[in-house]
Parts: sequence; C-alpha cells; structure tokens
Amino acid sequence: MSAGLNLQLLRLSGLIDLQERARRADAAELDFLVVNETAAVVACQQAALWRAVPGRRPALVLSGVAVTEDGPYRAWLARLFPLLARTPAPQPFAVDIAALPKSVSTDWAEWFPPHALCCPLTGSDGAPVLLLLGRADPWGEGDTALAQALAGSYTQSLSLAGMARRRRRVRPRRAVLVLLGLLALGVLGALPVRESVLASAEIVPIDPAPLRAPFDGVVDAVQVAPNAPVKAGQVLVTLDRTQLATREAVAGKALEMARAEYDAASQQAMNDQRAKSRLAVLQSRIEQQQAELAYSRDMLARAALTAPIDGIAVFDDANDWPGRPVALGERLMVVASPSAVQVEIQVPAGEVVTFGNGAEVLFFGNIAPDQPIAAR
Repeated sequence: MSAGLNLQLLRLSGLIDLQERARRADAAELDFLVVNETAAVVACQQAALWRAVPGRRPALVLSGVAVTEDGPYRAWLARLFPLLARTPAPQPFAVDIAALPKSVSTDWAEWFPPHALCCPLTGSDGAPVLLLLGRADPWGEGDTALAQALAGSYTQSLSLAGMARRRRRVRPRRAVLVLLGLLALGVLGALPVRESVLASAEIVPIDPAPLRAPFDGVVDAVQVAPNAPVKAGQVLVTLDRTQLATREAVAGKALEMARAEYDAASQQAMNDQRAKSRLAVLQSRIEQQQAELAYSRDMLARAALTAPIDGIAVFDDANDWPGRPVALGERLMVVASPSAVQVEIQVPAGEVVTFGNGAEVLFFGNIAPDQPIAAR
C-alpha cells in the first residue's frame, strides 16, 4: 500500500472518528472540539468559531488560546465575521481578502494566515454560525470536500447540543434526579472499557510457498499476471536457456566423441595390448560425459519454475522481471492460498496498546474504504 493511499485512509478514518465525537459532545465541548480538532482532518494552522447570539454579543472561540474581551484580535474578528456572514454561501468558500474593506484587509496579515476557508454552519436556534480556517497553502478540492463533510456534521451536532441544553432546563424532582443518576452509574459500571488504536495495515498470506531461483541466471519471461490463480505444477517463470542449451549441446558432442574413441580402442585391443589398457580410462571418460549431459539437461528442466501449490501468485509487476539477473535462492514471488490470510497491523511505537486474543479489528481497504472488513 503506497504512502498516498495510507494518508487517504487515515484522513477518512479521522473524519469518521471526529464526526462521532462531535455528535456525542455537549455545547461547551463541541466549541472546543470544532476549533482544536478540525486540524486533524483538514490541515490548518488557525481556526476561529463565531456564533451570532440574538440580543447578545456574538460568541467567539479561537483555537489554541483564549480571546480576551477587549483585545485587538477580538476586535478585528468582530469586524470580519459579520462581513463573512453576509455572503450567501451554503458551502465552504475561500475568502477573497482583496474584496474585503480596508478596515479588515489591511490588518489581515497581522492576525490570520494568507489563505482562509469559511465554513457556514447553523446553530440550534437558526442563528448563523461561521467556522474560519486559515493556513499558508492554498485550499484544494479535497480539503474543501472534507471541510464540507465536517460542516454538515457540526451543524447536526449543534442542533443535538441545543436540544440537550433545552431538555436540561426542565428540572425534574430531586428524588427522580437521584434515581436516574444511580441508574446511569449502574449502567456505566456494567459497560466494558474499550480501547482502540488507528494504524496502517495490509492483508498478507499465512505460510506462503516461495518461488526461488534454482541457479544464477537471467529471467526470460513471467508467465502469469500478479494475483492470478495458479495450479500446482503450472509454469510461472522461465529463465534464459541460451547458455544451458549450448552447454547441453557441447556435452552431447563430447559424449559422442568419447564413445567413438572407446569403440576404436575396443577394435584395436584385439591385437594391441596398449589399446586394451586404455579401455578403462575411455570408459571413465564416457561416464563423465554422461554425467555432464545429464546435469545440463537437468538444469534446462529447472529453468522452468512451476507453482509448488494451488493458490494465488503474489508479486508486484510482471514487467519488472524479464532481463533481470537473479542469484541462487533469490525469491521471485510467493504462491499463497486465498483462504489463509491475515491482517498485518503496523502500530506506531507511541500508540501501542495491548489487546487480547479475539479483539475486534476493522480494516479499511484501498479499493473500497467505505466498506470496512471485520476481523479478529
């Protein structure tokens, strides 16, 4: 899995996690989460949340630091946000600094990054709410799409937090409140404490059968495509046979010459004692040449590498191998059973958590990240 795809998967998982946390947060927690946790999904250096409150001074929350009531930064934001609220845009839009009045644009570089993205939200009472994100780099389409998805979730969370706040205004009797509190504590005490960690992962085979080079040589051709099903005994890779064929031909000729020389010596041995004494040496030479020829033929047969088992041929790219020299024992590919796979999870050292056997795993693949696969 490439680094770019891993980053997309992590950003998608972070988006889902942040949306769930926003739905569970109350009003106070939600404001802090919006301005401080949005950067984990949409890269930004500064964030500010502005909410119009009917009959009162607009509320303002800033990422990282508290905003004083009479500070110059708050005064500048108080002039900026009403101007942005007049823009009839239901979706996030990039702020055109040049189009703003000089009372705001002149001091922009002093208080905010050069590229700003305004995300319109809606409060629980229907009042306008704006989230302003700023960074040094221009905003791309991918960041705008993520910001739009978060804006929809934040709007829904603001509505849920407002409903919860209105429900709390109706105060039940003290006895009912105590009873509900005890019941909630009992339920919470019975719930298990869950831990989780987000990490990169890939699906790998269990006990794959490797396909290795039987001798030093050069790859001639790869006969299968990556991840193609293969049968035991099927030819997967062929090595170059030019030198092996030449060696076999030379060994065959040498064997013929040794046999011819032996036959000639056998005829002379009837009358020549010296020729008779050479027969044992010539017979040994024939046996040597027979061994050389058998070895050459065996090497020619081994130049065609076959699948050791039924399964899937796992390797990167068939076009990378032809013409490439390989060493004895070098692995060219593996053949794995499609039914024997496992998830290999690479957890950062700073986030290692101990899990027991049977712990739940949710795998988001590159092909269909919106359809996670459950594992244990």
